Amino acid sequence: MGEPINRRHILRGASAAIGMAQVVSAQAQERKESDLKVVDFHNHYVGPSFKITAPTNTPQQQAVVGNMGSANALLNSLELSGVAARVVNTPTAFLEDADGNIPSDIIPKINDDLAALAVKNKGKIYSLATVDAFSGDAGAREVQRAAKELGLRGIFIESAKGELLLNAPEARPVLAAAASLGMPVFIHPQTDKQMNARFSRTGSLGMRYARGTINSLALISLLEGGVFDELPKLNVVVTTLAMGGIMMAGGFGNGFNIRRDAPEMVRRHVYVDTMGLNGPQVAAAVAMLGADHVLAGTDWPIVVEKAIPQRLKDAMTFAGLSQKDQDAIAHGNVMKLLGVA
Repeated sequence: MGEPINRRHILRGASAAIGMAQVVSAQAQERKESDLKVVDFHNHYVGPSFKITAPTNTPQQQAVVGNMGSANALLNSLELSGVAARVVNTPTAFLEDADGNIPSDIIPKINDDLAALAVKNKGKIYSLATVDAFSGDAGAREVQRAAKELGLRGIFIESAKGELLLNAPEARPVLAAAASLGMPVFIHPQTDKQMNARFSRTGSLGMRYARGTINSLALISLLEGGVFDELPKLNVVVTTLAMGGIMMAGGFGNGFNIRRDAPEMVRRHVYVDTMGLNGPQVAAAVAMLGADHVLAGTDWPIVVEKAIPQRLKDAMTFAGLSQKDQDAIAHGNVMKLLGVA
């Protein structure tokens, strides 16, 4: 038989219980302090009304397509990742046929679905309108409809189309409409066939770098093409993949074939996401653009990140950011840019 229970055992057990409670309390407090409210700006979703044509040749591709086409997967990802809300968009690249075309009437239907998704999941899902940036006045009318009839908070466009960049006259009506309505423009990377053929020889990293190069070039075209001069209220968001373009524009404004006001102009008009959740990248983004122009963003479901609040906090702590700046990057800047109270 065991030793009889006495006062010493009771006190020892009570002490152990108190100690364990203190440990649990300390852990809970640590979690409370480290958890951030994160609103993820960079996410993709395709409603059930549309057939995703992206390849499904590998288990990873199958998982991406499965998640991208599922509202349940989108909503479940909030809890799984620790994210409070996601800002979603629908890239037409996932709906193209073999020749790279989509039905002409599909974009309004996409935006109707995105608006309905946001209304149904208020406070958890915010939607950006998909717009063909190079569709001239028709695209501008869709921007107007998205804002005034659907209540969408911004627009989503591709970096280029064929030989056209965003400084092309064909893109000016869409950009002007967004600027006049105060709608941010998310400029997304895309696959350029010629560049991809060369860069893909170095593997998946080279392919991603090619997409980032197009994203950077889109930004530079706006700067060098005088679009920001013409549209002083235009705000654009690029991805971390475009950091090269940000560094070029923001670091070489010395008047030597680059306009002297390039750094200031980039800081006024350009936002960048935190895709990758990497400390040095966050530090560089803040150094170039300021903490008020950096947005939490992960590229879900292309990239599925876990424990996002802690990972983002670790990256921002590495960058030496104050709690105020961390909160701004995690959610404040996104909500302000979208005009959400």
